[in-house]
Amino acid sequence: MARHWQRANPGASAPPGPERELAMKSKHVGVLMGGMSAEREVSLKSGEAVAEALQDRGYRVTKIFVDHDIDRVLRQTPIDVAFNALHGTYGEDGCIQGLLELLGIPYTGSGVLASALSMDKLKAKELFRLYNVPTPPYYVIDADQLGSLEEIHGSFGFPVFVKPRRGGSSVGAGRANDMGELQGRIEEATRFDRSVLVERFVAGREVAVGLLDGRALGAIEIVPKGTFYDYRSKYKKGQSEYHFPARLTPTRYKGVLNIAERANRAVGATGATRIDVLVTEGENEYVLEVNTIPGLTPTSLLPKIAAGAGYDFADLCEAMLERASSVSQLDEPDEAPPQAPEEGAEELRSDLD
Repeated sequence: MARHWQRANPGASAPPGPERELAMKSKHVGVLMGGMSAEREVSLKSGEAVAEALQDRGYRVTKIFVDHDIDRVLRQTPIDVAFNALHGTYGEDGCIQGLLELLGIPYTGSGVLASALSMDKLKAKELFRLYNVPTPPYYVIDADQLGSLEEIHGSFGFPVFVKPRRGGSSVGAGRANDMGELQGRIEEATRFDRSVLVERFVAGREVAVGLLDGRALGAIEIVPKGTFYDYRSKYKKGQSEYHFPARLTPTRYKGVLNIAERANRAVGATGATRIDVLVTEGENEYVLEVNTIPGLTPTSLLPKIAAGAGYDFADLCEAMLERASSVSQLDEPDEAPPQAPEEGAEELRSDLD
């Protein structure tokens, strides 16, 4: 594990020693999986793969299947750290992160704010624009605005790409070439979110960049056999071809890594992330989104990128676990604050009454 730490932390004085690795392995790891989003099945596959990899490395692991009673389950399961393998709503959008903060449980991945911003495609794009990260033109339409679709779309043009504002794995997403298709695509997307992002279609290569601690591990090019990299292409073996490193000139490859790191900083993401980029035949690259909890299934992109950078799957999981943190714990004072005198407390209660 030390060699991977050095690669991800160039210039640092020393990697974590055997004592720290032993301390990590003494902790009880809860792998959060399942969840309540449309990406539940993907999360179950990610969680199973992570749990198996960590168990094989000697960690004490409990698989925690997330549902509406997760608050009770976490309070009754004495874990020391949570490995978040949830995808989509409630798992990737800051909700589970907030609960873990309240419970004082360190967890993998980004914090509450970065998770929420990255999951919300509108807010992420607004930050991209603020930080001069190129992203395709777009607008947002809500379900109750469909009657005004032609007016809202105006001269935006076609083709466009439609996707739920808060979602992942290309669920509910698709291309529209005219107004009739656009209405149908929006109606489909509103099954998963009342707010829908309509984005100008950009022809280009689909490239994903994997990051660890904000530093790019590499970029992989995806060539789906279908019309685009949809749910089937992502999770069914044989439906896509992958090229690592991405087939770009050295200068352009470096530029893609740079733009991914800039997008990651724009939303404040931490830990292991994946940035989706479109690379055109010209000189333009466009960031589509930041994924704060990338898939960890056998066909997922981040493990493929990490493998190209020298991490096997268990190495990647350990690296993610090593970076688990909790804002509430980081902000906790070294000593308990002084207690108010009993008399003062009685006066305060009296004033409140």
